[in-house]
Amino acid sequence: MRDPTRVFSTLAILLVSPVGLSADLQKGLAAYNNGDYATSMVECQPLAEEGDAMAQFCVGRLYANGFGVAMNDALALQWFGLSAEQGYSEAQFNLGLMHANGWGVEMNDEEAAKWYLLAADLGFIEAQTSIAKLHHKGRGVEKSAIDAYMWLDIATQLGDLNSKFERDEIAIDMSPDEIATAQERVTRWINEYKGVE
Repeated sequence: MRDPTRVFSTLAILLVSPVGLSADLQKGLAAYNNGDYATSMVECQPLAEEGDAMAQFCVGRLYANGFGVAMNDALALQWFGLSAEQGYSEAQFNLGLMHANGWGVEMNDEEAAKWYLLAADLGFIEAQTSIAKLHHKGRGVEKSAIDAYMWLDIATQLGDLNSKFERDEIAIDMSPDEIATAQERVTRWINEYKGVE
């Protein structure tokens, strides 16, 4: 089993029933959440091979963590990549995480930032805090307190209370004009995210 610091996305997959969600996928996701990883693989892999993004993500997590299968970063990258290319934000975040940590690939902050940004733009909070940290340190992206503040403020507004403290720490070294610029960007992003014109 993988070290707890390396376990991907501890959030359980939501078991809502959107239109078109197959019973097999629901069974596979429920099995994953219940720790029945063999059943999860049996149910999700055929759907993943048919191109279902959520099933691809599920199979990627099984391989990334060695749940019910031998841990295999190459296969995790493959399945996360297929899911991420379809716009599945949690898979995009996990690709960023793998590139940031050198799991199955060379460590690459630029590639991590690319995937974090895609997921952040879709509203994935962990990706927003991750891209903010890269901007704050200037790793893989331009060093920018404005961008770091912006992403942390967005994450705060989407409900992540820890981001508020990190945002406020960054703000200490920012000018009022820089904070105003960041806040304008936050307002623009939130309005676009919520579909407000």
